[in-house]
Amino acid sequence: MITTIAFYAFAIASGIWMSVRAVRDRRAAIAERRGLLDDAARHFPGARITHGADHFPILAGRLDDGRQVRVELVPDTLVCRRLPQLWLKLTLLETSPCARLKIGALARPTGAEFYSLVHEMPHLLIPPPSGAALLMRGDGNASRRQVERAAAMFAKLFADPTLKEAAITPRGVRLVRQAAQGQRGAHLLLRQAHFSITAIAPEVIRRTIAEAEALSGWLADDEPAYSLPPSAGAFPEVFSGFRTGSA
Repeated sequence: MITTIAFYAFAIASGIWMSVRAVRDRRAAIAERRGLLDDAARHFPGARITHGADHFPILAGRLDDGRQVRVELVPDTLVCRRLPQLWLKLTLLETSPCARLKIGALARPTGAEFYSLVHEMPHLLIPPPSGAALLMRGDGNASRRQVERAAAMFAKLFADPTLKEAAITPRGVRLVRQAAQGQRGAHLLLRQAHFSITAIAPEVIRRTIAEAEALSGWLADDEPAYSLPPSAGAFPEVFSGFRTGSA
């Protein structure tokens, strides 16, 4: 009888301890997750950080020329036969829409890239030779010269294996690259996405901004292949609740 009571007491105490430990670990993980962009934010005067429902941070700031930058961290568990991925999605928003084409490339496409702009573009294009499988699409308004220039640009950018997507639109430029990969044990045993990262290095943000600026200016000296429609836009889902300062 005493042994049975002791066993149940031990089981109850163990359950309580495990519950308390789980809550404590979860709070620590959330706090760590919410601070992933704190170091990067210090490089943007007046930067603002908000958090999504998943507690990952969203950084909004400006460059010296007034263009707006938005940095998001996107957890991706829809990967096939791979570990979960944490993507860094950086959007460089122009001060006003440009009369330029919409074109982009996506590396190693699976069709499950819910964050992708390239999948939304209607016209399939021939991608440049690359070490990674590339899907290249556009809006169908690019001249042959523009497609060739864009292909050369993408070939250079995607030499970096961490780059997942690069896209140009009249409204701005977006780059998506790998920020971290999920822990194997947590994924295989618990089907959870745990990322062993405590901060996004400011160098990664600066490098991605430099690439986005280069991408934005790559076709600037081309004659527009079409007239910019009044509603030309991109990233409608990205800037909800975030005023851009342009019509």
